[in-house]
Parts: sequence; C-alpha cells; structure tokens
Amino acid sequence: MPVLHPLFAPRNLFAITGLAAAGLVGGGLILAHTLNLAACPLCILQRMLYLLLVIESIAAWLLTGSTPERTLPRRLAAFAMAATASTGVVIASYQTWLQRFAKGASCTADQPWWEHFVNWAGSQWPLMFEASGLCSEAGWKFLGLSIAEWSLVAFTAMTIAMLAAMLRKA
Repeated sequence: MPVLHPLFAPRNLFAITGLAAAGLVGGGLILAHTLNLAACPLCILQRMLYLLLVIESIAAWLLTGSTPERTLPRRLAAFAMAATASTGVVIASYQTWLQRFAKGASCTADQPWWEHFVNWAGSQWPLMFEASGLCSEAGWKFLGLSIAEWSLVAFTAMTIAMLAAMLRKA
C-alpha cells in the first residue's frame, strides 16, 4: 500500500481547505473594493459557503485531533464539508452558465427564498454580504476565467479533497 505524503492527511486537508476558503473570501473582498466590483446574489451565496467551510474546517480540525483512529468524526466532518463544497459547485456552475449563455439575465425570474436571505444578510452586514451586481455579468477575468469560473474550480478542488479525506483509511 503506497504511503501518501503527510500533506494529504485528512486533518491537513481540513486546514488547507479552511485556509483556502478564508483566503478566497478575503481576496473577493479586496477585489470588490479595489476594482469596484459589485457582487451579485449568487456571489454572496458562494461567499457564505466559503465562510461555512472555514467554520466547518475549524470544527473538523479540532474534532479529529491527531489520532488517526478517530474515523467516524473525520468522515462526518469531511462529509459535511464535501456537501458544502458540492453546493458551491452547483451555484458556481449555474452562475458560470448565466455568464456564458444567458447574457443580461437576472439571477432568477423571481426572487426565491435564498435571494431574500441574501438581501437580509446584506442589510445586516453590507461590507460582507451586500449584493448589487448582476449574476450574468462576469465583471473581471483572470487568465480568461471569470470569478465564478475560478470559484467553480475552487469548490471542485475542495469537494475532491473532502471526498479523499472521507474515504481515506486510517
């Protein structure tokens, strides 16, 4: 059986995922304020999922400890984080589709519950959660990919990392 690099130990994957999620939130806020980018409701939902991943990663890191025989807490934590990251994949995929194929469309035809939630969160903490942009506008690109497409890459990598943490044997 091949020995994996210690970097890929589940506890380290939890820490890396949490740090990456925190960095993406921070980077998103910096981009928004330095480039005057307006976040849309789907962007805000993704930001909320990144923040949830930060919280989950801290809990997972603390729950699993350094003992490899604690497989149930590790698997439950990895499952929760994989579910959160997979939700991010779905949202980022939808936003990518809007940006590529539904130019000028709003996030949805009517205001669903989650858009009301984003509006409420924006009124509570505008710096972090105010949504004033259109979901179909890419706004800014890096290496040819929009922020939504980079978010899709990040959420996909996080999902794969958490599935690896969940399925790895002690």
